[in-house]
Amino acid sequence: MANVIKLRKGLDVNLKGHANLETFQPEVTDTYALVPDDFYGMKPKVVVKEGDAVKAGEALFVDKQHPEVKFVSPVSGTVAMVERGDRRKVLSVRVKADGKQTCVTFDAKQVKDAKTAVAFLCESGLFGFFRQRPYDVVANPEDAPKAIFVSAFNSMPLAQDFEYVLKGQEAEFQAGLSLLAKIAKVNLGVSKKQTSKALTEAKDVNVNVFDGPAPAGNVGVQINHIDPINKGEVVWTLGAEEVIFIGRLVQNGKVDFTRTIAVAGSEIKEPKYAKAIVGQAVAPLLKGQTDASKSLRIISGNPMVGTKIAADGFLGAHATELTVIPEGDDVWEMLGWIAPRFKEFSTSRSYFSWLRPKKTEYTFDARIKGGERHIIMSGEYDKVFPMDIYAGYLIKAIISGDIDRQEALGIYEVAPEDFAIAEFVDSSKLELQRIVREGLDILRKENA
Repeated sequence: MANVIKLRKGLDVNLKGHANLETFQPEVTDTYALVPDDFYGMKPKVVVKEGDAVKAGEALFVDKQHPEVKFVSPVSGTVAMVERGDRRKVLSVRVKADGKQTCVTFDAKQVKDAKTAVAFLCESGLFGFFRQRPYDVVANPEDAPKAIFVSAFNSMPLAQDFEYVLKGQEAEFQAGLSLLAKIAKVNLGVSKKQTSKALTEAKDVNVNVFDGPAPAGNVGVQINHIDPINKGEVVWTLGAEEVIFIGRLVQNGKVDFTRTIAVAGSEIKEPKYAKAIVGQAVAPLLKGQTDASKSLRIISGNPMVGTKIAADGFLGAHATELTVIPEGDDVWEMLGWIAPRFKEFSTSRSYFSWLRPKKTEYTFDARIKGGERHIIMSGEYDKVFPMDIYAGYLIKAIISGDIDRQEALGIYEVAPEDFAIAEFVDSSKLELQRIVREGLDILRKENA
């Protein structure tokens, strides 16, 4: 058994609507969309036209800066739309499925070393799922990362239970890890609560066990405690279920972007898991599950770091949850926050619910419940930020544009998601994830 890394800082929030450990098959949808914005940091060049026939695994767009990195169709069919926005920005490429799932085949036997493994992943469209630190953007295939990090658990509220998802797919997961090991040293982060031997006894990787509250499952937190990043160094990260994608490709020679996602949230009538394909429409997943008379927020991902989408939107490329919570724009409360409450959550013990911290399930809506104000250096970020970084000072350095100070305070190690819990408890109501994203973008541009 690997050594257990105990994290004491963080915050677990018990939200209502956890997905039950059972899986349903939603109605088949005929339209799928691959969204370039899901692959942050790359500039898309569309290589298909409306009306073109495509196979699953055939490129829809490539990265302008690295054309060898392809982003491929999850299904076979016909290109229905190349959706563009302002200044002809590519918003999505939509494919109408033909139901046949004709696939491009790839030969995994060609993979001998790191160079051939990266080329194999680029050609098949799976390399686009890798992200790099620093900057938290799509990885550069020309880099030689010092390590690859995979987190096999997510500690955010209503997150997917990967151990449940893994059942029956252990061989594919190991095959994916073994291919990654040809590229660089692989660090697999698992939770102390996980018992699957496919995780705790995984081969070709270093297994690291974490015990602690959210955001312990964040790969950035794990990097900080295992092998911190220094200036000039690069590490790659990959989602655990995307490792299974690679394993399927190795075993079958075909891309299969089928996920088992958690359909969760307080507004879901029967929270459970669903089989879904990357980029599929969310409407079939929510059919009969919500009250159409209510004002709802649909989130591709979990409530802390997910993206708001429309009811006729599409599942994000990296999303492992589809969450529905109240929007909150139809709520009126007498006395506002000052009223005594037993079912409202507060980190400052403003409500009596702190007396039953583990027994209460909370229903949150999307309201901020307050206006933006000046930062108060009270240390509230540091209480829930389990990294060896002064989070409050780093945020101030980003806001002030002090690049030297940002580098000294460890901006190369962080990603927006690492600040999700700090943003949740922030009494100043600042959008910390947006601030960090802007800081990383400016730094990347300056260092280009």
